[in-house]
Amino acid sequence: MEESRENQENQQDQETEETPAVSESTLLQELEKQLAQARQETSEFKDKFLRERADMDNFRKRQERNAQERVQREKKALILNILGVMDNVERALTYQETMDRQALQQTLRMLMWQMNEVMKGEGLTPITTVGEKLNPYEHEAIELVENSDQPEDTIVEEVLKGYKIGNETLRAARVKVSAGNSDPQK
Repeated sequence: MEESRENQENQQDQETEETPAVSESTLLQELEKQLAQARQETSEFKDKFLRERADMDNFRKRQERNAQERVQREKKALILNILGVMDNVERALTYQETMDRQALQQTLRMLMWQMNEVMKGEGLTPITTVGEKLNPYEHEAIELVENSDQPEDTIVEEVLKGYKIGNETLRAARVKVSAGNSDPQK
């Protein structure tokens, strides 16, 4: 009896040992399966990331190339317009000996008008000066004029023309500014 009792206990011990072994084996297989799936997903995400990154690099390069091409086209268009003016200057120089003073002055005025039209087409506009109040964003005061009949800080003379492109000052106008009337009799 004792032997059968020991046999039963041994069998129970073996069954309890086999049950956890089976469940551990199943758990291990499940974990290995999950690990393999996670590795595959990681690989897929990495590949997707690398493709997206390559697409972004290609997009950036394409945008840079497009911007450079646009700048080149705009430069070419501007240079072609300026070449028209230069051709007319060359013609004027060729025929200057046959022109009298009045014809030469008329030619220079026409060239100036043509160049102004080219610059207007590019968005360049002159800055108004004489009679205007000094604006430090558009005007550069180079001299203060005493005893002027103009109010203080009013521009009385333009020394160098200034230009704007849109609302941005390209070159400030150099001007002489009134210090106001310092005459005590008035």
